[in-house]
Amino acid sequence: LTLLFGLPWWTFFAAGTRWPAPVTAAGTVLFLCAFVAFPVLMYLGHGPAHRDWAARLGDTTLGVVWVLFVWALAGIALRATLGLAGVAEPQRSRAVAVSVAVVALVLLAWGYVEAMRVPRIRRVEVRIDRLGAGLDGLKIVLITDTHYGPIDRTRWSERVVAAVDGLDADIVCHTGDIADGPVARRRAQAAPLGSVRARLLRAYVTGNHEYFGEAQEWLDHMRDLGWQALHNRHVVVERNGARLVVAGVDDATAGFSGLPGHRADHAAALAGADPALPVLLLAHQPKQIGAAVAHGVDLQLSGHTHGGQIWPFHLLVRLDQPVLHGLSRHGGRTQLYTSRGTGFWGPPFRIFAPSEITLLTLRAG
Repeated sequence: LTLLFGLPWWTFFAAGTRWPAPVTAAGTVLFLCAFVAFPVLMYLGHGPAHRDWAARLGDTTLGVVWVLFVWALAGIALRATLGLAGVAEPQRSRAVAVSVAVVALVLLAWGYVEAMRVPRIRRVEVRIDRLGAGLDGLKIVLITDTHYGPIDRTRWSERVVAAVDGLDADIVCHTGDIADGPVARRRAQAAPLGSVRARLLRAYVTGNHEYFGEAQEWLDHMRDLGWQALHNRHVVVERNGARLVVAGVDDATAGFSGLPGHRADHAAALAGADPALPVLLLAHQPKQIGAAVAHGVDLQLSGHTHGGQIWPFHLLVRLDQPVLHGLSRHGGRTQLYTSRGTGFWGPPFRIFAPSEITLLTLRAG
């Protein structure tokens, strides 16, 4: 935290800018107050109390200071360049400070708009060798990481559902991280999911954020909304005489939650399935792909990464996950599609990582 808050403060007020004393004092007080308040706000907002006002302030502070930190880091290179060009102090430091502030403000404004908008539709074709001819052209809509949370996005949720319904899907999937908070507090934001239309199936699996609170309650609530909660189990859909196994597993973190019966269990999810049929698997995290390959899955759908959400956080995500977003192949049979996510977690910003509603069209091999 000292580095995260300290580098922007140094860039603006201590690196040779030589602003008038009142400006430096006011800026220092502002950064010091944010530095002290931030962990308190995060605890009040995301701890047992779930104070939404604190979460909104803490999350926004996190996003702002991260962007300031990243561009203050880039400002070091600008400072060196201006020094080589012969620009003297305090003009050099002031130019760096103003540049960092302008870039950060523009990106934060743009990132807020990107986070709050209805996601763009991303269309992807996936060829599956074992898919029967009767399922050629099957349309699957993937939403994930809606993260209904301290910012009331009920209207946004309604508009997302309207966009999904406009795609005329055969199957609609939600691959977890539905909300941050208990069902009772997020019920209104999740309610529009009950009206999602799909010809054959609406399927849901848990993400890691469900296991911060009420995973079983969210499974039960999605059943109440008319979705199939694929809690380590599968269903079979059929069209024009061809069949497809649609399976789901709990999130990779479920086994550490202490909830009885909650863990990612691919064997249980596929128990009794005809091995000759193609398998579509819902699993929240891309790194669950290893077990999918071992169990002969044809296509896994995942989210979790948010595409990094705020650049360049994707570099840290890649340390934990095998892919960031898009379609990838693993082993001889298995493909993985990783969504950037439909909503956002925490800071209400998306910078160089746009949200998406994904329309996947399956093609027979």
